[in-house]
Amino acid sequence: MDPQDHDRFREFVESRWSALLRLANLLTGGDRHEAEDLVQSALMKALGRWSHIDDPEGYVRKVMYRHQISRWRLRRPHREATFAAPPEDAGAGDATADADLRIAVGRALVRLTPRQRTMLVLRYFEDLSESEVAKVLGCSVGTVRSTTHRSLARLRALAPELGSGAGTAHTTPSGSLPEGARS
Repeated sequence: MDPQDHDRFREFVESRWSALLRLANLLTGGDRHEAEDLVQSALMKALGRWSHIDDPEGYVRKVMYRHQISRWRLRRPHREATFAAPPEDAGAGDATADADLRIAVGRALVRLTPRQRTMLVLRYFEDLSESEVAKVLGCSVGTVRSTTHRSLARLRALAPELGSGAGTAHTTPSGSLPEGARS
């Protein structure tokens, strides 16, 4: 690798590390160590082809998606994360509502299977179309639709507080779940 490519790679990693780590964190269900491993593996793969890559971020993200798919295809036993019980409702005027929402979404995502979590992350957090998700995952659009549907149903069952606005004053705003996720 020539010095210019080395500098470009270093700048890319320094500027995009946190965004890539956030994506990896979602893909791995919140396991910080697995997320770091996922990003580092993708960056190592990109390093070897750096001079031939036109869109570095797109390339690294695609490598991350595919590496994560390989992980859940290995069918390792799913490790369930344990959390302390959430605090009681703090009230409608509480400034922590957004943090509570992020925690609830994170807890619900961790309890999904890796395949379901990957599908929802690509579809709604990465905002990819069904056909783009199918292309990235190497499956049919029908598989994306059915898996997304089942994943959203399971997400609703695991975290009913993320659903529609009915309930307490501390429910999430209507925009908290993706458009297709609201019942």
